[in-house]
Amino acid sequence: MDSSYINQIPMPACVVDENGFITNANALIKNVFPYEDISGSKFFALTGVKRDELFKVNEEDHIIERNDRLFKLKTYENKEENLIVVFFDECTARLTLRNKIEEDRAVIVYINIDNYDEFMASATEDFRRLVPHQVDGKIHKWADNYDSPVISTGDDSYVMYTSRGKLDEMIEDNFSILDDIRSIEAQIDFPASVSLGIGISTVSLSESAELAEAALELALGRGGDQAVVKTDEGTHYYGGSMQTVEKGNRGKSRVIAHAMRALINDADNVLIMGHKLPDMDSFGSALGAYSICRFLEKDAYIVIDKHNEALECIYEQAIESGDYEIIKPEKALKLVTRKTLLIIVDTNRPVLVESEELVQACRNRVVIDHHRVADDSFRNSSVAYVESYASSASELMAELIQHISQKRFINKFEAEAMLAGIMVDSNNFSGRTGVRTFEAASWLKRAGADTTEVKRFFQMSADDLRKKGQAIAGAEITDSGFAFARTEGGSDNSQIVNAQVADELLMFKGVTASFVLCTNEDGDTIVSARSLGDFNVQAIMEKLGGGGHFTSAAAKTEKSKDETEEEIKKLVRENLDKELFSDDDSKIEAMTRRDTLF
Repeated sequence: MDSSYINQIPMPACVVDENGFITNANALIKNVFPYEDISGSKFFALTGVKRDELFKVNEEDHIIERNDRLFKLKTYENKEENLIVVFFDECTARLTLRNKIEEDRAVIVYINIDNYDEFMASATEDFRRLVPHQVDGKIHKWADNYDSPVISTGDDSYVMYTSRGKLDEMIEDNFSILDDIRSIEAQIDFPASVSLGIGISTVSLSESAELAEAALELALGRGGDQAVVKTDEGTHYYGGSMQTVEKGNRGKSRVIAHAMRALINDADNVLIMGHKLPDMDSFGSALGAYSICRFLEKDAYIVIDKHNEALECIYEQAIESGDYEIIKPEKALKLVTRKTLLIIVDTNRPVLVESEELVQACRNRVVIDHHRVADDSFRNSSVAYVESYASSASELMAELIQHISQKRFINKFEAEAMLAGIMVDSNNFSGRTGVRTFEAASWLKRAGADTTEVKRFFQMSADDLRKKGQAIAGAEITDSGFAFARTEGGSDNSQIVNAQVADELLMFKGVTASFVLCTNEDGDTIVSARSLGDFNVQAIMEKLGGGGHFTSAAAKTEKSKDETEEEIKKLVRENLDKELFSDDDSKIEAMTRRDTLF
């Protein structure tokens, strides 16, 4: 290439040969590299950009910083001589201004004191006055650290106005206000905590406010004690290190029951649907919803496409009784009218239901679930009863049934199905179990549930029992208390066995969290994760596209089991690294756990 050509270019430029060496450069290149002559130098050594990457820089911005300036790379390819001309377009002023505008963008933060009513009812008179005052002081002090005004909008709520630059500092500090509030001594069964909903939009300030409101709703739906940041591009979660506190007041369940009764009475018919491959809780809560419709003399149908072997016993008993209309999604779609009511149980995400087409076809929807809400959870439902403190959807359904009528209208089989659902999701009352869980189980027992019959629902085949034993025997248990195992997969029953192995591994002395992997019949990798409460497995599973609870979660991925396990171990390390920013004692403990992880 003629050297006169490169010298005529009115911006810094150089020529890179097929081996990545610079063959020529114009005089303006000194604005980028303050050297006498860069000819013969390796382009990668000077810029950190490989020659192959230069073919993509015209399609996507590629910025480098050199000589205290910012340059955007552009290229021209001379195919005849196999050379690439690289232009360095200085964009320092433009990007600096853009970054300044972005840093100054307005951000709205909604702050809510979690379980305020529960606290006021449980605390002594002295602490009812002291704790809100301490919370208020810590919130204002935290806001002052970022020069951000905060205004009280109620006894348990605040709004703060800040900027994107200050928000980045809060994120880097991992929202220390969460730890500060949790450290307040309240002398009650649960610590004080707050939830933060943060919205930032490039559209308008009102759009930022709507995003902040939606973010706060997400934070509260996920159990509180966390910050949720919603932008135009997506949602990010921070904190959430405390388990959801059980609510003692049943006022909400009474209101939901009355609203649900009104919707059922007004409907032409009712369709009841759980998640794909329903488990005992999904089926049990569906039967509970069916019993409500029967009591209200409304035509109802339970929608199930496929079920696994673990549900076979109770499913066949329901079919043989002839008391229930269980249909396929295809038939359900033909029954939909403008006044059809769809009741969704044991999931709050459209991607997990038996039929997304059925969700789109029905205008009226009720959601009853106990999983933490996610960014893609149902919105604008007629009634949504999503309580992450509950052990199961069956527990919530049992409470709703009690409020529908003082007359006990469920039969023995339905009581046993719901009790089985509670037992499955609470791991036989050993996890995510509150006072209301035992009250629901007690009421179901009085309704006729026979625990011997319930036990029959859980019987396993000899083959599944063998798979379970092999997985437990071959588990890898680290010195820091993390257990990893794999079960034989390939069947529609794999996920059930997988979950049971994850539960069983927590019985090992010293194990605080377990991760069990298998392959389902479609070839996807399924992960079941459990913990005893010291480690948030839900945060790990969310990174894999799944979700669940603080102590019980799951995920499905198209990656191999080896790749998935390696990613989980990496995420666990990162999670333990975050603990290093707390007090000195926990820092030492976290470092020990991290360093002995593998």
